[in-house]
Amino acid sequence: MYSDLAATRFPLLKERVRLVCTGVRFSDIFVNSAPFTISLSPTESALLPPKKAPALSLVDQPAFDICPMKHLTGVDATFLYLETPETPMHVGSLSLFDLPDGYQGDFYEEVKAHVVKRMHLAPVFTRKLELMPFELANPIWVDDDDIDLDYHVRRIILPKPGTMEQLETYVGRLHSSLLDRSRPLWEFYIIEGLSTGQIAFYSKIHHAAIDGQAGVAVAHAILDVTPQPREVKPPPTRRRAYRYQLGVAELVQAALTNMAAQYAKLAFTLPKTVKTIGGAILPKKDKEGKFRFKWMQALSLGPRTPLNVSITNQRLFAGLSIPLPEIKRLAKLFHVTLNDVVLALCSGALRRYLQDGNYDGNGVPEKPLVAACPVSLREMGNTELKNQVAMMLCNLATNLNDPLERLSAIRESTMSAKESFADIRSLIPTDFSLFGAPWLMSGLASLYGRSRLANSIPPLANVVISNVPGPQFPLYLVGAKMATYYPVSIVVHGLALNITVVSYHGNLDFGLTACRRTMPDVKDLARYIQEEFDELKLLAASENAKEATPEPESIKRSLPAVTEETAAPAPKPRLRRAKIALAPALEPAANPARPKPVRRKAAPPVAVVEADPLPTRKRKRLGE
Repeated sequence: MYSDLAATRFPLLKERVRLVCTGVRFSDIFVNSAPFTISLSPTESALLPPKKAPALSLVDQPAFDICPMKHLTGVDATFLYLETPETPMHVGSLSLFDLPDGYQGDFYEEVKAHVVKRMHLAPVFTRKLELMPFELANPIWVDDDDIDLDYHVRRIILPKPGTMEQLETYVGRLHSSLLDRSRPLWEFYIIEGLSTGQIAFYSKIHHAAIDGQAGVAVAHAILDVTPQPREVKPPPTRRRAYRYQLGVAELVQAALTNMAAQYAKLAFTLPKTVKTIGGAILPKKDKEGKFRFKWMQALSLGPRTPLNVSITNQRLFAGLSIPLPEIKRLAKLFHVTLNDVVLALCSGALRRYLQDGNYDGNGVPEKPLVAACPVSLREMGNTELKNQVAMMLCNLATNLNDPLERLSAIRESTMSAKESFADIRSLIPTDFSLFGAPWLMSGLASLYGRSRLANSIPPLANVVISNVPGPQFPLYLVGAKMATYYPVSIVVHGLALNITVVSYHGNLDFGLTACRRTMPDVKDLARYIQEEFDELKLLAASENAKEATPEPESIKRSLPAVTEETAAPAPKPRLRRAKIALAPALEPAANPARPKPVRRKAAPPVAVVEADPLPTRKRKRLGE
């Protein structure tokens, strides 16, 4: 009775309780509620009919289960639409935990009890999907009142001897199956029986719920920074709504309202979008002063390889850890970024893999392979559990044999790709709505897989390589210390290999996920990454040895003192080589305490060949 009154006569009260979610009716709030008292302002009290003062209150009763309808963003929903039995769209991780000394408890049961206490810290654990009628618009998230924890947290015991290879094979099988969309889209597996005595923890969560950085945030909700679990405030008391499904009218209203809001947002941003697109596609001057289309370079297609074919639903996984300080040292020595070194390691490993001929192929293609690198659109401090990611294409320079030349080419490619991406970053939508998008995009995804078009069309990219920053301190789960954090990701038709890297506590943990039929020897690729890392370390050692080689004492004694007038503006290495070349022709100074300044005219080779920093073009002409 009072619900209808509030819905029709109390607009101020409706605003007061802030029911801003679309599709929630006032009558839904009062289901199974107990009597209470509303405290009204004078303006609201004046709207009350005589003798109908309500005996209910919405202000001080947090126990009510007001479940808002939260639509999936366009990017989140796309991961649902593109999912087929051959291409599951969930992401996961495999972690190894060191149990405390003398541990005698049941780790599985302790983890279940721990998860129950932490589930309210991340909405992904307690919400499920509600589809729109006739799939006219993006689905919505609703709270699940009946979560079966025994289904979501499971125990597995590996057969003897419990090797790492057995664990990786089993994780590949677990990663092959789809998540149940009638439940919250996550599953945890406690895997025991490892010969090392460690406990493995495999998790998978649908990509529609989180992206890479949000996944790290979810891990922080479950994990702790000390062996002793932190005290967490219990969740607020909630009344069960006893509603398994929402009404058709509510869902249709929510869908239409959301679509109208998205189209209004699109119309509002259209002028800025057109202006930015025009600036991005117009030619721009390069370093040589020539006009070039940067977007054409960024959209360079990759060559055809055995990795770019249609796939099955079977997966293989391999993990690898490399010390993070070593990667940083290499990046500093070669004047590149950490991401550039990661791409170089993957590039060299792919080159070795293609050269080995473990497949029906023709070796390394003459055209370099292209990597699709996810780029986060998440602003600093943004912790929303939704996807905010786009793709950037990078040249892997696999056609170059020399590792340092390959690293330099990758550096130039990533810098160019970042410049091109910066021009259009603000245009990339993270939320959009399209009438009939579910059935339209799902149908196209199914048709693309069944028609095997990936076997014949040129690939936009050859491999997916992603680098996600993680915590640089140890994490714990019910007292057990996490030793590794291997990511397990997604492969799709035309991209049968995914290499994802997460930095954790002084290591770079590589997770290689591949289609079992396309790449049955993915463990070899992990070994090649290690070999590439060892080769870069040897090159770095040789470079350090060259820089540390001292000059002969005879040459040092023959060199005159350098004053401000004789100091050459050329870089130090070039200047050193010039001194060594001219040392036999120089005479020692008569008075070592006060040497006579030497003018530039007295040493023309220094001024012309080495000391004068001529531009590149002029040096070429002089050489001619």
